[in-house]
Amino acid sequence: MNLAFEYPALIVAGLVVIILGWSLSRLFKDALTLVVPLGPPGGTPFKPPYNLDIIIHLLQGLEITGSFLLFIAAAGPLVISTETVWRNRGMDILFVVDISPSMAAQDMAGASRFDMARKLVHDFAANRPSDAIGLVAVGNDAALLIPPTVDRSSLFARLESLGIAELGDGTALGMGLATAAFHLRNSTAPRRVVVLITDGENNAGAIHPETAAALLPELGAALWVIGVGSDGEVPINYVDPVTKMRRIGTFESRFDPASLKAIAEKAGGVYIGAPSVDTFAAAFSRIDQGEMSVGRSGTLTRTRSLAVPFIISALVLLTLVRIIRRTVLGAFL
Repeated sequence: MNLAFEYPALIVAGLVVIILGWSLSRLFKDALTLVVPLGPPGGTPFKPPYNLDIIIHLLQGLEITGSFLLFIAAAGPLVISTETVWRNRGMDILFVVDISPSMAAQDMAGASRFDMARKLVHDFAANRPSDAIGLVAVGNDAALLIPPTVDRSSLFARLESLGIAELGDGTALGMGLATAAFHLRNSTAPRRVVVLITDGENNAGAIHPETAAALLPELGAALWVIGVGSDGEVPINYVDPVTKMRRIGTFESRFDPASLKAIAEKAGGVYIGAPSVDTFAAAFSRIDQGEMSVGRSGTLTRTRSLAVPFIISALVLLTLVRIIRRTVLGAFL
């Protein structure tokens, strides 16, 4: 946002008028001042209970400030803001993220699979502002947390608040894919995409993952499956959302990509293995390259007048000067 003025010359004119008026008043002060002694001849001179010099200087300052604010208002102060406007509809992309306890396994260079997934989804969304991106969480059940939206603040806030085992300790991959399909069925986007991020096999839910995956081609939606994690013993660390107790230990990771490949093939999609941080990040880069969209944008400029606040402030100051003159100085002058 920027501050500008329609008639900036009026600010300069205001300064000139105020400085000139103040200078002339100081120059002719003695010539225009009539000294009238108060009090009885030879008696004690009259002394007001207030320091009149301070009050008069204060009133002069308020008058000068109020007058200058009126000149600023006359100069037409404006707040100018610009924003990017997308002229074409982007994609609808739904991330289906596994939040089962095994995703807390810390085999991503010291970070957990879950935290790395959140970071990569965040960065992916931040770099594609014209696409509507949503979030589905998978545990013992599945839930749509954020529908496809270009409101990144809502998406990022929900990503930040998302926790391991929030939906139980199962992995209902079929429910997650079915939830994504259900919420893409009425999409008007030129392309619809589902990205499944998981480290395990389906072990919960009433819908088989391959059955749910087969729905996506019928909707014109593409499927990417990222199998994250490595084999072997992996440290695990997370807070149980039910007991609020921290669980720390070792997890025996038996990652089997065969079932995930079968899910991707059922939808005519792509499976990508991500056993490390680099391969996990590369998977997102591959999706970004494979789902390129042309986003045509323009710049919209908005202006908002600030004249009214300056006018109100000036009137308040000048009215205050008038009140002080009548109530305080009126009793002595």
